[in-house]
Amino acid sequence: MKRFILAAAIIAVTCSCAPKLYNVTKSYDDKHFAKLQEVMDNPTTPAGTNYQFAEASDIGLCGKMFYDTPNPYHRIDTAKYKGMTKGENMQARCSSGLTVQFVTDASSIVVKTKWGQLYSSVSTMPIAYRGYDLYIKNKKGEWQWAASGATKPEKGEDLQVLIKNMAPGVKECILYLPIYTEIRSCQIGVPIGSYIKKLDGAFRHKVVFHGSSYTHGVSTSRPGMSYPMQFMRHTGIQVLGFGMSGNCKMQPYFAAVLENVDADAYVFDAFSNPDYLMIKDRLQPFIDRLIAAHPGKPLIFQQTIYRENRNFNLAYNAREQAKQDMASTLFDQLLKDPKYKDVYFIQTNACEKGSHEYSVDGTHPDDHGYYLWSKSIEKPILAILAQYGIK
Repeated sequence: MKRFILAAAIIAVTCSCAPKLYNVTKSYDDKHFAKLQEVMDNPTTPAGTNYQFAEASDIGLCGKMFYDTPNPYHRIDTAKYKGMTKGENMQARCSSGLTVQFVTDASSIVVKTKWGQLYSSVSTMPIAYRGYDLYIKNKKGEWQWAASGATKPEKGEDLQVLIKNMAPGVKECILYLPIYTEIRSCQIGVPIGSYIKKLDGAFRHKVVFHGSSYTHGVSTSRPGMSYPMQFMRHTGIQVLGFGMSGNCKMQPYFAAVLENVDADAYVFDAFSNPDYLMIKDRLQPFIDRLIAAHPGKPLIFQQTIYRENRNFNLAYNAREQAKQDMASTLFDQLLKDPKYKDVYFIQTNACEKGSHEYSVDGTHPDDHGYYLWSKSIEKPILAILAQYGIK
């Protein structure tokens, strides 16, 4: 009987709490819906709106290591820097990490693209590898997602409407360019009568991020979600993106590129692609070249993340563990030498503790995993940069 009474009491309490816990309804009168209907009936971007266009590179590209490339949307002049494979040449011509930062009073923003070499993927959204990602600064002064999109492959170079029917007023914008497709022309359109001009001072300093497909942004849903791009939005530090998917192995010809990049600091995701023996052979010569080229500037190396493919595959797990352990061993030795006083080794994390739910394909994180990676390196990198007056 006592158990019955107790059970009844629990049910009664639960039922009495239910409206407070779950009832989120609210009534609205006809006047409320009339106001919403008025907005729907009076779009700020009417049908048949005509656009005027500006070439993105004429407005100004942010995130480029070199501004003298024959094609402004290429990251590297592949005729100047020799030694890269055919695949690496293609990646160097992609616009990963490049942004256009502008101010406009437009109610609508569209993009018209002429493509070069195209790419397709099963683990990365088309919006990421051949589309655009738009952020607008909100009233709090934060960069807030506004729109993203990509035309369907069969539509080729058709117009892509990113956003329309925005409120009147000035908007500060960042447009992220595709991560894995070559661009020959990118024209940003606003309604005739509106203006679009370069946004200056949105980000400060220059920090190179060189690395693997992780740094390139593979498996993101849109271009602004790679961990370097998220780091840039969160910190205000300008990122120069040098991700080379599957091909970041501390090659001498990549060191030659980095020797010529004038930046305030250099961040590396260098241990995701090479095996442990390659790490052993190449790390110190790679670092020595960069120290000679950029004396007194911080070189920040990241431990590679835990890949979910390791969970039940013993051989793969051993391979990944060997990479991580070799990197740790080498830095334990190098960092004791005063010659390497400007070299750092930091831990990364692309998953919450105890969870294994943030992978797309067993290798690459999803958007939230990249967010966790960005946040895991934010404090240590900012602390290191502060030592060099980079704030």
